[in-house]
Amino acid sequence: MSVSKLASLVLCLVCISAGTLLAQKSKAQLQKEKQENLAKIAEAEKILNETRGKKQNTVGQLNALNQRIKTQEDLISSIKNEMYLLNDEIEETNEIIEALSDDLKNLKKEYAAMVYSAYKANKGVNKLTFLFTAKSFNQFLRRLKYMDQYSEARIKQAEQITKVQNILSDQVTVIQSKVSEKNILLAENLQENKSLERLKQNQNNLVTNLQKQENQIKKDLEQRKDAVAKLDKLINDIIKAEIEKARLAERSAIDASNKLSNEFAENKTKLPWPVSGFISQKFGKQNHPVLRGIVMNNTGINIQTKQNEKVKAIFGGEVRTVAFVPLVGNTVLISHGDYFTVYAGLKDVFVKTGQTVNLGEELGSILTNKDGVSELKFEVRKSAAALDPQQWLVRK
Repeated sequence: MSVSKLASLVLCLVCISAGTLLAQKSKAQLQKEKQENLAKIAEAEKILNETRGKKQNTVGQLNALNQRIKTQEDLISSIKNEMYLLNDEIEETNEIIEALSDDLKNLKKEYAAMVYSAYKANKGVNKLTFLFTAKSFNQFLRRLKYMDQYSEARIKQAEQITKVQNILSDQVTVIQSKVSEKNILLAENLQENKSLERLKQNQNNLVTNLQKQENQIKKDLEQRKDAVAKLDKLINDIIKAEIEKARLAERSAIDASNKLSNEFAENKTKLPWPVSGFISQKFGKQNHPVLRGIVMNNTGINIQTKQNEKVKAIFGGEVRTVAFVPLVGNTVLISHGDYFTVYAGLKDVFVKTGQTVNLGEELGSILTNKDGVSELKFEVRKSAAALDPQQWLVRK
C-alpha cells in the first residue's frame, strides 16, 4: 500500500471516529433520559404505594398505576433506542474491521512481492558486488540511491503493516466491548418488559374491580362536580371583582398591573411546576377512566403527588383570597396582573389574603383524601378565561 493510500485510510478512520463521537453524545443523552425515567418510576411507585395504603381499588390508584405504566414504557423505549444506536455502532465497527483486514492482506501481499522481486533482481548477488560492478561512477551513484530508496520503501511498508495491525486490534477490542454492552441491555430490556406485563395485569384487575363499584364512583363523581362548581363560582366572583377594581384603579396601578401581566406572559412554557408528581387529569374535556359515556370537563389540571408535599407559587404576585371548599380543601388564588393562578386541594395554608409572594414561595401543604390520594387542582386564568396550564409550565 502506498503512503497516500494509508493516509486515506487514516482519514477515513478519523471521520468514522468523529461520527462515533457524535453517536456517543447521543448515547449519553439516551442514558440521561434513562436515568430521568428511573427517577420518574421511583416517584410514581411511591405515589402508587400511598394510594394502596388507605383503600384498595380507587380511581386515584388507577391514575397512579397508569402513570407507573407510562414511565415503564418510556424506560423501555429509551433502552430500545440505546440498543438501536449500539447496533449501528457495531455494524459500523464491523465495516471498519473488514476494510482493515483487506488492507492488511494487500499490504502483506505487496511486501512479499517486493521481497521476491528483490531476490530475483539480485540472484544471490550481495549489495557490494551490485555496487562495484557498475560500469561508471554515475551508474554507481544511481545504484546506491536506488538501494537506499528500496530499503526505505521496505521499512515504510513494514511500518504500515504494523500500524494497520494495531488499528485492527483496537477495533476488535471496541467491538467486543460493544457486544458485551448490547448483551447487558438485552437482559435489562427483558427484565423491564416482564415488569410492564405485571403492571398491565394489575391495571386490568383494578379496572375490573372498579367497574363493579360503578354506582359508588358515580356518586363520588357527582359530589366532586358539585364541589368543583362551588370552587369555580368562588374563583369567578373574585376575578370579576378584581377586574372591576382594576378598571377603577389609578393610572400608576394600571401600569404596574400591565407590567406584571407582560412578565408573566413572557414566561410561558418556562414556569416551574407548583408541586412534584404527574398530571392525573388534563385540561378540558376527557372521558372518565372507568365510567363509560361519562365526559369530564376540567378548567385546569390535576397533579397527583406524594403525601405532605409543599405547594409553591409558580410566579410572583399577590394573594387575592384563601378559601375552604368541602371535598376540595383550601384554595389559594394569586393575581399576576391580568393573569391568575389557582392552587386548590391544600391541607394547611402558609399565606394570607393581601400578602405578596415570590416565585417558589411555599403556599401550603397538600391534602390527602380518604382514598389516600394527594392531588392538587391547578389553574391558570387570564381575566375569567381558563387556560391550559400545561402550555405554561416547563415541560418535564
